[in-house]
Amino acid sequence: MPRRSKFIIAANRLPAHRVGDGRASRWVRSPGGLVSAMAPVLAKHTGCWIGWDGAVGRASHANVLDGLTLAPVGLTRGQVDAFYSGFCNGTLWPLYHDAIVTPQFHRAWWEYYRDVNARFAAAILRRAARRAMVWIHDYHLQLVPALLRQTRPDLRIGFFLHIPFPPEELFAWLPWRAAILRGLLGADLVAFQTEASSQNFSRAARRWTNGEGTDREVKIDSHTAHVRPIPISIDAATMESLAREPEVIEMARLIREQLGNRRMILGVDRMDYTKGIHDRLMAFEELLSERRLSVDDTVYVQIAVPSREESLGYREVRREVEERVGRINGQFSEPGSVAVHYFRRSLSHRELAAYYLAADVMLVTPLRDGMNLVAKEYVACRHDLGGVLVLSEFAGAAWELRRALLVNPRDIEAMKAVIIQALRMPTRERRMRMSILRVQVKRHDVFEWADVFLEELGA
Repeated sequence: MPRRSKFIIAANRLPAHRVGDGRASRWVRSPGGLVSAMAPVLAKHTGCWIGWDGAVGRASHANVLDGLTLAPVGLTRGQVDAFYSGFCNGTLWPLYHDAIVTPQFHRAWWEYYRDVNARFAAAILRRAARRAMVWIHDYHLQLVPALLRQTRPDLRIGFFLHIPFPPEELFAWLPWRAAILRGLLGADLVAFQTEASSQNFSRAARRWTNGEGTDREVKIDSHTAHVRPIPISIDAATMESLAREPEVIEMARLIREQLGNRRMILGVDRMDYTKGIHDRLMAFEELLSERRLSVDDTVYVQIAVPSREESLGYREVRREVEERVGRINGQFSEPGSVAVHYFRRSLSHRELAAYYLAADVMLVTPLRDGMNLVAKEYVACRHDLGGVLVLSEFAGAAWELRRALLVNPRDIEAMKAVIIQALRMPTRERRMRMSILRVQVKRHDVFEWADVFLEELGA
């Protein structure tokens, strides 16, 4: 019988992965937005994290990393293909991101989604002590709260959705909309990044289930689910501390020197069709073509973190981005002055902090995003009050970071205008905006996010 825990986190992936083979293998902390956000929480609440370990077939044995028990859930190749690549990333991801790409609705994928959610629920039940708190994360596990509620009503169940919840007219497309809603309503607390997502969920729940109530509470089958917007954040103090290290400051200086001490525009994104990378490259290309910018004094750096590369849709995005980078560089680069520096790889937090410090303008322009922690990381690193944040109106972060330059990323002319505005912004205004942004990010950090969530859950 596994050791039972009073605090359990359940997410699609574990916060670590195995390195090496056989007895020489070891667990190593993984990169990623959820892992980065939850690491400070786990430092305060030791417990168990349940998730897939990335391997296909039988799950590896539970292990302990930094005081946290890792409890892998095994998935077969068919489950990985149909549950993760299929229903999660072919159906839910595009649907929840405004159907930027048309979602696919396959009944076989849905069956696998139900099966994997049942497997996760069973794993949680094996580990949960009496009256344990269970914190379930994201769109992969939306059926788990109700599955737990049916068997263990003693549990305190919280659910947090990291991506947007779509408006009713889009969510209505989903053939299994009622089942998803009932699954989420099994939680004591269902939390979202923004007020809009929170309202979208409550209204959908009241429309397509027998739930009744308000935007803040939905009662169904004698159980009440509390619904709240609780925007996620970052460990701002740690990011700022990194950016103040002499080594990182020197790295930033070297980056600028290697780029010819030109004005630097920066993008840091997962390679994903929701992130708007291609659109901002188009805006930069047109500014060069119109001679409003020149490679002699301005350079664009795009860091594109590989993501879901086995998917045809993501391969297409990568192809489009890389073709546009090649075209821009072929037409505008000069000896010693490359127009676009493109890196398709992950960087450490220390390296990212150096790039953030080096950048004059940070472009965070997703077509739709639940929050976007890159925007907050950039602000946290700018202890020098330098730099300008250009932020999409359709990122959750735009509801909080009002002193950024907000832009509709689909409006290329507006994008061009805001890039020029950012580059030409007077020093006094730049410092004032960044100062206000930093107060917001430092005051509302990941610790506050977790504390608010746990307080609302009644833990």
